[in-house]
Amino acid sequence: MIIVTGASGTLGAPLTRGLAAAEGARVRALSRRSRTGEDGVTWHRADLKTGDGLDAALAGAETIVHCASDWRHYKDDLTAARNLVDAAWKQGAPHLVYISIVGVDKIPYPYYRVKHQVERLIEDSGLPYTILRTTQFHTLPAMVLDALTKVPGIMPLPTGLRVQPIDAGEVAERMAELALAPGPARRVDDMGGPEVLTLEEIARSYLQARGRRGVRLPFPLFGKTARGFKEGHHLAPGHKAGKRTWQEYLDEYRSAG
Repeated sequence: MIIVTGASGTLGAPLTRGLAAAEGARVRALSRRSRTGEDGVTWHRADLKTGDGLDAALAGAETIVHCASDWRHYKDDLTAARNLVDAAWKQGAPHLVYISIVGVDKIPYPYYRVKHQVERLIEDSGLPYTILRTTQFHTLPAMVLDALTKVPGIMPLPTGLRVQPIDAGEVAERMAELALAPGPARRVDDMGGPEVLTLEEIARSYLQARGRRGVRLPFPLFGKTARGFKEGHHLAPGHKAGKRTWQEYLDEYRSAG
């Protein structure tokens, strides 16, 4: 039995579908709310933050893929991971596969710090584990740029930043491979998008794809966190495993609209 946390999220949804399509795989998805089952997937209600329903949801687990995370409530991630590890041990020692982010050990962004703490918790748990770090999904720079264009005609744009966006579906395929592998691999190679772009390049193509015009107002960022991003610790230029480009992501959005 393969358990997926965060199964309704940006990564968890395509991952769950991919696992369910694998021959012989039995997939159980976790949610805080009751959901209707799908082909090859059963849903169980469980709350990682409180632990409510978690023991029953993990019954029979052979592999757990932990995708549940929320940057808006990042402090809960460590509590959730502790509860998950404790419940996992009651099922023996299932393989725990965790998705993390490139640079969590080098950039003092609070959410990243918690992600790194979860990594260390898993590494020290005694459970067999696999950890994959990736660069940011295409949806993140899109969300940031959506927020920066709230005022029509003006886009305040931080200077000195680069991004390496990756397709969530491609990450889901890699996570499925790791979950279906015969054994744990500990820390695997980072996974990055196919190109490293400046934020200016990202913004220019974003405005064009959405049919908007805007004056880009550059402004500098300061502090240790900004320095970490400017130094590129969130990038993986030596691991350009992704195929789908930022422009392809935008073109698909434009076609759908």
